[in-house]
Amino acid sequence: MNDLANVIHEAFRIAQSGRPGPVVVDVPKDVQFAKGRYTPLKGHPIRESYRPAVQGNADAIEAAVQLMANARRPILYTGGGVINSGDEATRLLRELVGLTNFPITSTLMGLGCYPASGKNWLGMLGMHGSYEANMAMHDCDVMVCIGARFDDRITGRVDAFSPNSTKIHIDIDPSSINKTIHVDVPILGDVAHVLEEMVRAWRALPAEKPSLDEWWSNIDRWRGRDCFAYTPNKDVIMPQYALERLNAAVKGRDFYITTEVGQHQMWAAQFFEFEEPKRWMTSGGLGTMGYGLPAALGVQIAHPEALVIDVAGDASIQMCIQEMAAAIQHNAPVKIFIMNNQYMGMVRQWQQLLHGNRLSHSYTEAMPDFVKLAEAYGAEGIYCDDPADLDDAIQRMIDSPKPVIFDCRVANLANCFPMIPSGRAHNDMLLPDEANDEAVATAIDAKGRQLV
Repeated sequence: MNDLANVIHEAFRIAQSGRPGPVVVDVPKDVQFAKGRYTPLKGHPIRESYRPAVQGNADAIEAAVQLMANARRPILYTGGGVINSGDEATRLLRELVGLTNFPITSTLMGLGCYPASGKNWLGMLGMHGSYEANMAMHDCDVMVCIGARFDDRITGRVDAFSPNSTKIHIDIDPSSINKTIHVDVPILGDVAHVLEEMVRAWRALPAEKPSLDEWWSNIDRWRGRDCFAYTPNKDVIMPQYALERLNAAVKGRDFYITTEVGQHQMWAAQFFEFEEPKRWMTSGGLGTMGYGLPAALGVQIAHPEALVIDVAGDASIQMCIQEMAAAIQHNAPVKIFIMNNQYMGMVRQWQQLLHGNRLSHSYTEAMPDFVKLAEAYGAEGIYCDDPADLDDAIQRMIDSPKPVIFDCRVANLANCFPMIPSGRAHNDMLLPDEANDEAVATAIDAKGRQLV
């Protein structure tokens, strides 16, 4: 029993240090009912078996900076590890971008580590990322991966991933380095510590470096493709339009966005513009439907004066809808913005791509009345299905002092583009203006279907 306090302190240290993650503490029944001595946090012993390296190897950092200094087509590929490392890592990353003038992209989990309004920002990369980010990743000559793990939603076809680049990888988790993609300069360490040394080394370099003008010209040409384009409809709310209007409504406010998992999650990543880290909470690797509402509750309790919105799908929100009771009980005015298309949208999209549009259990005919459901909990319910009424309805949601469930009826069969079809390389994207029925039907070949 006297060891319990030390074990709990150590569990929290392990969960928060290195690559953050859950820690299971098994407390037997006899210990639960016993009495013992409490050890303060300051005095608890740290287990030597878990001490992640934080300082990067100096020679590796020097080699990385030399490669960066000689690059003609560089890119910074950032991930959630930058945000997990802390505010200092974000500050140093932004300083590095300013010093180098390198283009920067981010994974789903890294959104906000560099401001969306920054001139070097290419948007999110990966399966549903921007055309310019994916093309730059494919064509770069030096790639600096910072706190990301080369997962399959980023790499596309592994043997065709950024084939002509020299790769630098900064990560605190040794198991992530060389796991999927071979890198030329691995740097094991904490992002903030490594970036501090990189910035110092870059400042010490001679002023003369290769021009990036031609590289930026290529990027501007790729930016010219409106890869998030969609066809507006005056009668039906397009999902992209709904999130454009929601993003416009929250701009300049103290806001946080959580999501469930599915098409709405990808559209939210595409259309929200985050200027700061830790404003975007979403389930990445695990892809957990039902994550958004409990996450929104936690954020609202931590930031009681902020605007907290859970962008949800009509299927995902029903995984944890009972947490509305907690929102009411604890006076947490979370806003649930449901993109209601009456489908499990991403499941339906994949069934269209992989199975010739033979749909199975992805359409929900018996959908609850979300306005009545909100009222049953004691929250406010809002319904909107007309594009002309959307702005006023969003403002009503924002202005409400109560928890809100907003039932936003969007186009049923809209697909999320752009998209790197499974089995394809980064430079082989399916863009919205190319996504006719035939292109969608043939986007993924037999080999690509095996990878899903």
